[in-house]
Amino acid sequence: MLNHQPDNIEWRADVPFSTQFDDPYYSVDNGLAETEHVFIRGNALPARFVDGFHIAELGFGTGLNLLIALATWRQSGVKGTLRFTSFEAFPLLPKQMIKAHKAFPELRELATELAPLWDSTISLPDLQFQLVLGDARDTLPNWHHKADAWFLDGFSPAKNPEIWEPALMAQVANHTKQGGSCATYTAAGFVRRGLQAGGFLTTRTAGFGRKRHMIKGEKP
Repeated sequence: MLNHQPDNIEWRADVPFSTQFDDPYYSVDNGLAETEHVFIRGNALPARFVDGFHIAELGFGTGLNLLIALATWRQSGVKGTLRFTSFEAFPLLPKQMIKAHKAFPELRELATELAPLWDSTISLPDLQFQLVLGDARDTLPNWHHKADAWFLDGFSPAKNPEIWEPALMAQVANHTKQGGSCATYTAAGFVRRGLQAGGFLTTRTAGFGRKRHMIKGEKP
């Protein structure tokens, strides 16, 4: 199983919070709806899905985004395999992830399917998943792939600025296919500027819940 960090979350109702960053792992309003709004629709999915479509992510957290992406893939009816790579410095324990997933009955069947499989790799007929452990500033430059879409889901830029550094946003752009995309819940100006400097054309659009705006990007 994964080489996990010590227990570093606390539960506030059904929402896990990082004790290191004092930030929730997903929206306190509705984590599932947030992922669908920000990352699924923000990357124009599932319309862009094709066999081998590759999603990459900064911030694996509870694995909720992976569950929703795979559910969206299966519902789309696209034949083939979804590729999903996530970069995470502070992985949760499987039992913590499984507890978090119980808050989303819509994903119960899929969460039950993946519950015994949580590891750094998962291979299913329709999913190839890899979790890259460590600081993304070190691991992403050595990643030899390019994604079709990025889910930028680190903790708040105010509390975890390292994962939003311009140099890392440039690496995200470098590891994005031409015509690829990115989306994030934050609308922080320095994040948008970092993505633009890396080569993304960015748009500020309506955010989810209490967040007025979010950022979408496209690599022309």
